[in-house]
Amino acid sequence: MVNAHDLLWGMTPAHLPSDAPGWALEAIGAGHPVVVRRAMAEPGQVAVGVRGRLREQRFATAMPLAAVQRSVAPEALRDAISPRDLPALRALDQLRPVLAQQTWGVTGSAGFELATGIEALHAMSDLDLLLRTPAPLDRRDAQDLLAILDTAACAVDLQLQTPFGAVALREWAGGSRRVLLKTARGAHLVLDPWQAVA
Repeated sequence: MVNAHDLLWGMTPAHLPSDAPGWALEAIGAGHPVVVRRAMAEPGQVAVGVRGRLREQRFATAMPLAAVQRSVAPEALRDAISPRDLPALRALDQLRPVLAQQTWGVTGSAGFELATGIEALHAMSDLDLLLRTPAPLDRRDAQDLLAILDTAACAVDLQLQTPFGAVALREWAGGSRRVLLKTARGAHLVLDPWQAVA
């Protein structure tokens, strides 16, 4: 079972479509993992994204599940330590005690770097986190958590993973009645991210 934001190893250049850019072939050829995307895929496949060195280098494709040799979930990276000194990594150090009682993990550039040792972060990078919230999070609690995250060493983008998709903590803590729930079938404006989308 793979989930959005998991890192997967085992994809080869042969799995890429003919229109894949050269940088994607290079990344896969070098043995870099791909990241599971929130999208539908054919049976036996998983929707993934290939990361390049540059922010704009992102390529959406699919990978055969049978090719997966190793997977790393965001939660497996929360205690990973990097020798580098960057705001995103300092923010991670600051927030570990705050989130210690929760089921959470590291995604985005920080997660990729911590999992691979490949430098993906820079001084202006945000810290991307995922918080598993199987039960509803009260909006006041969301506001309190956001206030703590906003004291971190860099901007923090935390996604609340509900049973039906993901919603940005910042949005759930905000004043809008409806929030954007990201699901494998697309994004939907919902009143309650913990309810199935009709």
